Amino acid sequence: MEWTEVVKEAVGYIEQHLTDDITMYDVADHVHCSPFYFHKGFSILCGYTVTEYIRNRRLALAGQELLASDSTVIELAMKYGYDSPDSFTKAFTRFHGHSPSGVRKYKETIKDFAPLKLTISLKGGYTMDYRIAKKEAFTVLGASKEFSYQNAKQDIPLFWEEHYASGKGKYVCGMYGINIDPQMGNDRFSYLIADIYNPAVDIAEGLEVKTIPAFTWAVFPCKGTLSESMQAVNTRIFSEWLPSQRDYEIAAGYCIEMYDDAGKYPDGTADENYYAEIWIPIKKK
Repeated sequence: MEWTEVVKEAVGYIEQHLTDDITMYDVADHVHCSPFYFHKGFSILCGYTVTEYIRNRRLALAGQELLASDSTVIELAMKYGYDSPDSFTKAFTRFHGHSPSGVRKYKETIKDFAPLKLTISLKGGYTMDYRIAKKEAFTVLGASKEFSYQNAKQDIPLFWEEHYASGKGKYVCGMYGINIDPQMGNDRFSYLIADIYNPAVDIAEGLEVKTIPAFTWAVFPCKGTLSESMQAVNTRIFSEWLPSQRDYEIAAGYCIEMYDDAGKYPDGTADENYYAEIWIPIKKK
């Protein structure tokens, strides 16, 4: 199933189950996609994580129902997946800018959040640089931490900050950022801030050695300011490259970002010529 069809099917399933106890993993299972790549592909193509999308849709519907019915705050909290009226009120206020009582009593304005709809447009004729590279297994030394798919977008950048703040940056500079979920079906995945392992150097406390298996990789160059170039290439991988592939598909639950030495560039990772790569393991269909 192409990614456009995956997203269309996922959105339809979410809309049918907005008042049920569903998670990103339920949606990924419904569209027969690993949580590892479903989470990544959905957030890149749609601009929201699945969890954010579900939360925003529920709060939008709760606001509409608050104005159009006599449902109590407790009833709405339970209906839209909140454990208590307090947690619902806090989330509602953050989203709408007004409390439920203010909306009901003073008819304050509320925000809408419409369901995602896919539109058909003619695309193609694009060029995208990549290379196919067979690579033997290699060993890295890194700082590792587990993350849930639902919170990874916010938590991984904090992990990088913690890594350098703790002083571990002098042992592992961070040549690679590596996502690992070999079964591609877990609730959580491992993430490594890593360098190539040098067996002649002692392993500092809190670091670990990890072997990345041999794969054939699709390697995508990213040139420009790090955050912008990575995001742009990731988007094109999932919206253009993968859907157009007749020969290859994703092979395993690994994704590697390779970062060049920021010291080589006048403005570091913010330099317009900064270079990085995204590696996706692939196999023949």
